[in-house]
Amino acid sequence: MTDSLGYRMKFGVIAPSTNTSVQPEFDAMAPAGVTNHMARIMIPDMPINNDEDFDKLIEVIASTQDEAVERVKTCAMDHLVMGMSAETFWDGLDGAKKLQKHMEQVAGTGVTMGSDACQAALKVLSTQYGEIKRIACITPYQPVGDKNVRKFFEDLGFDVKVVLGLKCKSPVLIAHTSEAVLRDAIKEVDGDDVDAIVQAGTNLAMARLAAVAEEWLRKPVIAINTATYWHALRTNGIEDKVQGFGSLLALH
Repeated sequence: MTDSLGYRMKFGVIAPSTNTSVQPEFDAMAPAGVTNHMARIMIPDMPINNDEDFDKLIEVIASTQDEAVERVKTCAMDHLVMGMSAETFWDGLDGAKKLQKHMEQVAGTGVTMGSDACQAALKVLSTQYGEIKRIACITPYQPVGDKNVRKFFEDLGFDVKVVLGLKCKSPVLIAHTSEAVLRDAIKEVDGDDVDAIVQAGTNLAMARLAAVAEEWLRKPVIAINTATYWHALRTNGIEDKVQGFGSLLALH
């Protein structure tokens, strides 16, 4: 017998306890028969005013994430989706590979991470938009977080033209960033020398706006929650097209 609601796929999803964007955006993208089951990584809504504060946040997340995975495993999940992104970019490509291996060992299933999902999305979208080599990034991070995002993509061979960090002052306040602010950020980083825009930070609610921005920029605008959920679906053989979230979910 199979799960009555998640008869095609049960995703276990881990996200920081302060994150209010991953759950609603993932649920909005879920095809029939696919269900998402959240486990919260317990973190405080700590002030983030500088690189030192941001480093502490990453340490807190890393120290408690395995416990969240152990909790969500009890629902007999089919696949783990990591609904946080900063750690998945940390220490560049080598750091991402090490984290992937560790999380797969803890989960006992396949694991989807935001960094790897963005890499896959850029590759797929290049078949539609043409070669993608020059990118711009938007994050809610402090400079140390932006540095690690840049390193990850440069390790892959991309020319990172700019990383715009919004320097949100706490984990909860990331989700308070308005679409108007995000729209202005897209305009700021865009240019004729940019082939695609990538947004990191899963508590920035940008899935809907990224889809709209693709229409008026006529280039890929990748929201990390969209890329992550798309990658989780496609990795597990679910090819449903989901409208309203841009070209990734609509066409690929």
